[in-house]
Amino acid sequence: MTPSTITQDIQQKAINNIRTLSMEAVQAANSGHPGTAMAMAPVVYTLWQNHLRFDPNDPIWPNRDRFVLSIGHASMLLYSILHLTQVKSVNGKYETLGEPSVTLDDIKSFRQLDSKCPGHPEYRWTSGVETTTGPLGQGVATSVGMAMASKWMGAHFNRPNHEMINYNVFALHGDGCMMEGVASEAASMAGHLKLDNLCWIYDNNRITIEGNTSLSFTEDVATRFIAYGWNVTRVGDANDIDMLNRAFDTFHKTTDRPTLIIVDSHIAWGAPHKQDTSAAHGEPLGEDEIRATKKNYGWDENSSFLVPEDVLAHYQEGIGTRGKKLRDEWMSSFDNYKKDHKQLADHLYKMQKRELPDGWDKDLPVFEADPKGLAGRQASEKVLNALAPNIPWLIGGAADLAPSTKTRLGFEGAGDFSAEDYSGRNMHFGIREFAMTSALNGMSLSKIRPYGAGFLIFSDYARSAIRLAALMEIPVINIFTHDSIGVGEDGPTHQPVEQLISLRAIPGLTVMRPGDSNEVVECWRIIAQMTHEPVCLILTRQALPTLDRTKYAAASGVAKGAYILADADDGKPDVLLLATGSEVSLMINAYETLKAAGVKARVVSMPSWEIFEAQDAAYKESVLPAAISNRISVEQASTVGWDRYVGLRGKAIGMETFGASAPLKELQKKFGFTPEHIVDVAKGMVGK
Repeated sequence: MTPSTITQDIQQKAINNIRTLSMEAVQAANSGHPGTAMAMAPVVYTLWQNHLRFDPNDPIWPNRDRFVLSIGHASMLLYSILHLTQVKSVNGKYETLGEPSVTLDDIKSFRQLDSKCPGHPEYRWTSGVETTTGPLGQGVATSVGMAMASKWMGAHFNRPNHEMINYNVFALHGDGCMMEGVASEAASMAGHLKLDNLCWIYDNNRITIEGNTSLSFTEDVATRFIAYGWNVTRVGDANDIDMLNRAFDTFHKTTDRPTLIIVDSHIAWGAPHKQDTSAAHGEPLGEDEIRATKKNYGWDENSSFLVPEDVLAHYQEGIGTRGKKLRDEWMSSFDNYKKDHKQLADHLYKMQKRELPDGWDKDLPVFEADPKGLAGRQASEKVLNALAPNIPWLIGGAADLAPSTKTRLGFEGAGDFSAEDYSGRNMHFGIREFAMTSALNGMSLSKIRPYGAGFLIFSDYARSAIRLAALMEIPVINIFTHDSIGVGEDGPTHQPVEQLISLRAIPGLTVMRPGDSNEVVECWRIIAQMTHEPVCLILTRQALPTLDRTKYAAASGVAKGAYILADADDGKPDVLLLATGSEVSLMINAYETLKAAGVKARVVSMPSWEIFEAQDAAYKESVLPAAISNRISVEQASTVGWDRYVGLRGKAIGMETFGASAPLKELQKKFGFTPEHIVDVAKGMVGK
């Protein structure tokens, strides 16, 4: 095809515009990855222009198809299509603005400070970006959660003559995603669940940073996915629009299984003589190469960030017109749905706004004082099963540990989410902590309120996905039980030591470690109302005494993150006793002993450092007066971080080593988690 013919071909011109914007933005930034964006331009063009159910004027309407760019380093591919299709910006109040999500100036400032076009797509920063995709593999894993959400919402909300939710999910990924274990976990789960609304598009270009994939990756991907239970089809040339259309049509016709489209491509090198792998994949092409490439496309060699009017018009005639029609039809259908199914419509609306239904907290329990008490996980089970019936889109499960984490919804009608019944609210993620947490992110991005559970020690497997939830500011609920050396005989492999502080180190993540059953209730009260913060709820395996709240302060103090649980009679303590979780009752026992010995002490329960740090200075001073330097903290975890609260003169009682395999009481004695040890330290501080 000659350059002049390409110029006249509006379809090819629209594809080449994606390519030119991508390579020019990378060049202007002197940083980025132009090759994949250029090679995959025909794929994204074909999907968006001909198949994606998406309205650029309303990029958040509930039943839109989701497009996930799992190869986030090729972000200019997404930014280019967002600009060319004129996707509109949405603000934090879910209001669609008239201005474009990505302007030409945004593209020119690619990878620059405060740009709406950062190096990898970032949810919230740029409308039209459905999820943050940085680490490879997590985009496709997140897409599985989005597809699960579509299936559950369809089963829950759809009624005869009212099919409100049936969106599809498309995820574009490459060899790097295929190599990451989380993609394998997620693909296995998707095949098991027969998610026929899920389509992965595999850019099979056989190139990674180090060179040809033959260096490290020689498996038969197609056979692997067939074994997972996927439908697999192939497009032998990424530039073959007819075959791409046929592949997407095959996906739409496929039932009872997800689809993998393998697209064979050659990473874009620029001019024919440029053959350096690292440059093509991860470096700008250079001005000379860009000019030569434009010439090869039949593009104006002297142009800079050119977007021809006929290209914009072409996209508006395609996805613009088609998307608006689909969205308008859905909105009209929703108006009728509101008349026939008022409560369901109200719930669907509230979900999209991350609001709660009326009466969501009406059945929250109050636990009576009990020296034997309940394990944190048992109390949480009761609270979860009181909340979930009143918040119908609160759904989730565990990484094969529901009986141990006590996270199964047991009320009538809760059911199990499966390929045979997508309406169930108990999800079975299997022993796949990373894929589970990535899927939770996808579900939350779809406005379901998901929770996932496991042992605290296994948070290490899920950490990367938890971090992305914090980065995206989405309210995923992570429930972690077996939270300390209290696991006992299972030994150090199962006893978390550094996990608590490592989770606390994640910006934007709220960590909660309640000290008794009523603190568990108050933690859940806070969690239910969160709209932008992911949370880790840290719970015990062992029983905790339920404190007498007529004698000690009300558990509602949890709302402040830390509160005075017990105080000196005159409110002027000589020593502060700080604790979280199972160690709170230890501090109470020590407090009573000290009180009897004439030592004035204050017990501060600190279930959430993050919430406490958000309080004003006056409140923090009232709880932890600066003038009192005698301070002791106790937590069956690493002492790292406690210096913030105990200071240089204080003492942090915690774990400096890994644990050991032994009964709990023996471990507590060995590592100093006894009231007697706390009393001795406190007396030493105050000189008694």
